[in-house]
Parts: sequence; structure tokens; C-alpha cells
Amino acid sequence: MPGETVLVIEDEQDIADLISFNLEREGYKVERASTGEDGLTRAKIILPQLVLLDLMLPGLNGLDVCRSLQSEPSTRNIPIIMLTARNEDADIVTGLEMGASDYITKPFSPRVLIARVRAVLRRTNGEEAEAVSEQKIGELVINREKRRILVAGSAVDLTQTEFDLLSHLARRPGWVLSRGQLIDALRDGRHVVTDRAIDVQVANLRKKLGGCGDYIETVRGVGYRMKESV
Repeated sequence: MPGETVLVIEDEQDIADLISFNLEREGYKVERASTGEDGLTRAKIILPQLVLLDLMLPGLNGLDVCRSLQSEPSTRNIPIIMLTARNEDADIVTGLEMGASDYITKPFSPRVLIARVRAVLRRTNGEEAEAVSEQKIGELVINREKRRILVAGSAVDLTQTEFDLLSHLARRPGWVLSRGQLIDALRDGRHVVTDRAIDVQVANLRKKLGGCGDYIETVRGVGYRMKESV
């Protein structure tokens, strides 16, 4: 929400100016750092509500900053949106699996930037359906207590794994979850879960959900996310 502090760690001044201008216009307070080392230090002092983190930084790179922030008790709960000029799947997956909340590929529009910032802060502030027993997304209803799924009012029969996968994605609508994160969420010690198994489960889910199947979006080379709104 407006008034919250966003720390922008970006070494390209033009981009940092653009980000700062648009965030301040929306009412956010902006702090800036141009190196990874400075950004890490300022994050520990300021404790911002959100960090916008460029991956390609001089000295300590963005992934190292992300790793350090996630390892410190005082900063591990600060959400991070990664900024990357390279649409390289490995960097994005690594950042997400370290705990980053989202990523934006340069060049980006100010509208997209603001929308992503709002979405991440909204989820961080507890407006996500983390502990909700029944959740509705469009025509899809997920009842976790009864383990029941409704699509347009009709019950849909899912396997335990399909239900758990759908429920996990829906807990964080709008979040990109890598295949590795989904594997960790589904691993129960009895079954081997692989990247290919995740893809198969998602394909089966989409078929069973019918018209709601496209609520599950593929993020190329990274993983999947549930639409935030329909």
C-alpha cells in the first residue's frame, strides 16, 4: 500500500530514476542503492517492505544479495522482486528457489512494475489465501477442509497429488512457482516427484478443470502460477 518503503538496488541510473519516479508517484517511499554491497547494508538498516533487486550488479551480484537477505533472520521475510535484463531461465529459477517472490524482465513498462509491486505487497501483508479453508478464483472453488473442488458448481474428482498441487498454486495466486518449489511441496517420502511428473500433473489438472484449466499459467522455462484474478 502507499507509504511503504521500497529499496531499489539498481546500478543503471536511468532505470533507477524511472523506477523511483513511478513508485513515488504512487505514494511509495523509495530508498536506493547502486551496488550489491550497499544494497545489502541498507536493507539491514532500513528493513524495507519490498526490495527491487537487479541481478546484474557490480561486485556482489543480485543472486548473492538475494541469498544473503534470505539467510539473515532480520531480512528473510522481506519480499524480493528480481529485475533482469537477461531472460535466462537458470537465473530466474535460482532466484525463485532462493525465496524471491517474483521477477520482471527488462525492458518493462511502469504499469507492469507497479502492478507487480502492489501484488507482492498485498500478498505479503496477508491478503493471500494462505490459511483460508475455502477459496474462490473465478468459477473455481477449492475447499481444503473437505478436499473438494467445484468448477462452475460441479464437483471435480482429483487425485491426492492433483489436489495438493492445485491447492499449493492457489495459495499464492500470481506467484511464479518453479518446478523445484512444487516438487518440494509435493514430496511425501513415498513417491518420487520429478520435473516431468509436475508437468504431467499440471496437464491432467487442466483437463479435469475444463474451462478453469487455463487459470494455471505456464511460465516458460521456470514453472507455473495461478492467475491472481479472472
